[in-house]
Amino acid sequence: MANTGSLKSTIAVSLTNYLDAGAIVAGASGLTLWKNYLGLTEMHLGWLNFISANCLGAAVGAIIGGFLADKYGRKFIFTYNLLVYMLGVLTIMLSVNFPMLLTGFLITGISVGVGVPASWTYISESSEVNNRGRNICISQMSWGIGPMVILLLGMLFAPGGYLFSWVEGLAAAIGGSEMSQVATEVFSSRVVFFSLFVVAFIAWNLQRGLQESAEFTKESENKEKAGVMENIKVLFSNSIAVKTVFFLATIYLTWNLVASVMGFFQPHIYETAGGVSNEQANWMNCIQWAIIVGVTFIVSKLIDKTSHKGIYIFGLVAAISAWLVIVTIGVNGQAGLWAFAILWGVQGGSSPQIFYALWGSELFPAKFRAGAQGFMFFIVRGLSALWGLVFTYIYGENGEGFTIAAYCMIALLTISLVVGVIGAPKTRGRALDDIVKERYGEDY
Repeated sequence: MANTGSLKSTIAVSLTNYLDAGAIVAGASGLTLWKNYLGLTEMHLGWLNFISANCLGAAVGAIIGGFLADKYGRKFIFTYNLLVYMLGVLTIMLSVNFPMLLTGFLITGISVGVGVPASWTYISESSEVNNRGRNICISQMSWGIGPMVILLLGMLFAPGGYLFSWVEGLAAAIGGSEMSQVATEVFSSRVVFFSLFVVAFIAWNLQRGLQESAEFTKESENKEKAGVMENIKVLFSNSIAVKTVFFLATIYLTWNLVASVMGFFQPHIYETAGGVSNEQANWMNCIQWAIIVGVTFIVSKLIDKTSHKGIYIFGLVAAISAWLVIVTIGVNGQAGLWAFAILWGVQGGSSPQIFYALWGSELFPAKFRAGAQGFMFFIVRGLSALWGLVFTYIYGENGEGFTIAAYCMIALLTISLVVGVIGAPKTRGRALDDIVKERYGEDY
């Protein structure tokens, strides 16, 4: 029977995923508006992706937040981190030039990174043995609901949307009636970021009221708290931990190099390579996120009862199939575009990120559990940041290199599939203490 306490805390902590994905998609859905307003080039867009919650900002935040969570506790992160997120979102909302926009993306990204390892660790440590996978899936559903809501708001407030007249009135009230059209239109993106500010404030109030993780409390009582550098040294001096880092970072990185590009550039890709309007691109993306949420809900019912490896294979086969559509049918027609969107939505509901979050919190001892996740997140999002810049060169100004990019994506996803199938651990239905003792011995 489900434990109500763990479900409530899971929902509160899962809002971090809502804010993570929400920040990425809020930037993506308004990318064209900011480009027009500030006169940005594709290179500028690449830099926004490079330092955002999608990549470098989150990478830097994760390695800091992971080890801080192991030293000071998971609750410490929940008490202060979302205040930083609100500052970042506020900076984006008020941006009037590119440096200000870039700064807002960076601050928001750092906060996202700080929160992710602590949240995944807390959810696993607070879950019952037979609900750990389900609770991680709930967290992932939040990761899907965030973009879906943000895209809906983006479409309602966007130029031509049902509520754009309200945006025009707001823009005129704040900036005066002489405001240019592009300056008025970008207000729709400002309003969307304000919605994230509101959710962050609610999440901060919920999370700072949580109790500390019992696993962390027990670890703190039994042993003296290690410093950040000591925990890093312990992590890399243990051969089992190093092998686990390599395995998890590989399956997550190769998938995330693809997913990070899709998360930030997808509406833009649909508009340039697919030739659809901004509104249609956002609708397609929104439907895709709805599919992700639906599939994740189904997986949440299965993951604690059936083969992890089977679900993992299903997700990556769907992902590879989506990109095969690009190199066969193409996305210039509606059939190919929709086939791609649906297949990518299906894979999102059973993606390696679910298993990275689950296995990452199962396969390390409590003393450096969050730190190990933070380090891996740093590697993954940091390299994804570099890949985002490379992708803009491959893709081209108008999507002329999209087919070449698709072959790169297929190769990366195939690596994730093969490595995941070979290294998938058998942890389903086992207590965290049991898993840790088997892997590391009694000392951990």
